[in-house]
Amino acid sequence: MTDRWRILWLLALAELLIMTLWFSATAVVPQLAVEFGLDDGRTSWLTMSVQIGFVAGALLSAVLNLADRFRAEHVIAVSALLGAGCNAAIAVWEPDFASVILLRFLTGVTLAGTYPPGMKVMASWFERDRGMAIGVLVGALAVGSAGPHLLNAVPLFGGEAGIPPWRPVILAASVMAALGGLIAAVFIKSGPALPATSRFDWRAAGRIFTERGVRLANFGYLGHMWELYAMWTWVPAMILLSYRAAGLDDAAARIAGFAVVAVGGAGSVIAGRLADRIGRTTIASASLVISGACCLVGGFLFGSPVALTAVCLVWGFAVVADSAQFSTAVSELAESSHVGTVLTMQTCTGFLLTMVSIRLVPWLGEHAGWGWAFVVLAPGPVFGIVSMARLRRLPEAIRMASGNR
Repeated sequence: MTDRWRILWLLALAELLIMTLWFSATAVVPQLAVEFGLDDGRTSWLTMSVQIGFVAGALLSAVLNLADRFRAEHVIAVSALLGAGCNAAIAVWEPDFASVILLRFLTGVTLAGTYPPGMKVMASWFERDRGMAIGVLVGALAVGSAGPHLLNAVPLFGGEAGIPPWRPVILAASVMAALGGLIAAVFIKSGPALPATSRFDWRAAGRIFTERGVRLANFGYLGHMWELYAMWTWVPAMILLSYRAAGLDDAAARIAGFAVVAVGGAGSVIAGRLADRIGRTTIASASLVISGACCLVGGFLFGSPVALTAVCLVWGFAVVADSAQFSTAVSELAESSHVGTVLTMQTCTGFLLTMVSIRLVPWLGEHAGWGWAFVVLAPGPVFGIVSMARLRRLPEAIRMASGNR
């Protein structure tokens, strides 16, 4: 096995393990709601606090050029270990709800040092097949993010019927993240396609807005992110409520919720492979069309758990399939010396936007029902499709996917 393929699979494994931190609290929302007496508005902060932390960490990292000034694999390792510690403290210290939110915020700050630098490492090894490689990384993110839902579904930790204990899930995710950090520290290194480190340049973070091609790739990413994390956060919750209303088993609902998020791993890899050969904007647009259609119909199937699960599996496959292509496009269009910073700034703006849609969906679900709650996500894919069409017409788009737009 050549170095680049070995790094690809080891980095994907590390990121999969680290990303279990993201939804480790979201997966156990029913248990935390009981323990802390939370309503839907307060439970949304279990995810939103991570998003806010990620935005803060990503903005700081981008301004300081951390992903370019220091070796990306070292940034990943240190960040993962710090994140594992912050997350584990929730279960070990038994804090009040305000302290839980603070610890989740700090976990989000550390995650900003894992995913964007991971994309830089992957891009440094793959000039060809870069869409597929970053697709593998995003697929690992999807499976890792889904992991806590599976941990919460399997009867490994005991507890009352239908109410598994939440602390072992949090601790298991923390141990997995620490292991991912150790893998990054010992086995991962940057490749020859990009500089391992670069000089500080305070203007690098702003290039995501000033360079035309990069700006349009980021606009597509913003449309995608308006939908993605709101879907990942609330569709598993909707499935659980749908199964309960139909008298079906909670464990089956949690496994379905895991599958809906995890199937995005396959979507990311397949879309990345196709995009390298057919074109970034073509595959991203097709993914946005499918996921946007699911936004319009998914929630209205609440009363039919089987149909709901089937549509949500298609949705989960498509909703993240385009993600790697926006990041890959940025890595191909941006100046090579500051790819890490520009990728970090891209994720910063995207995750900032997710805080609005994550909070909006449960509010609409409460006042208008689940169907209309998810319809509000559809403008994101529409905006992304328009941005991809404009990017496709630019002369610099020829730099993407070896000329495949």
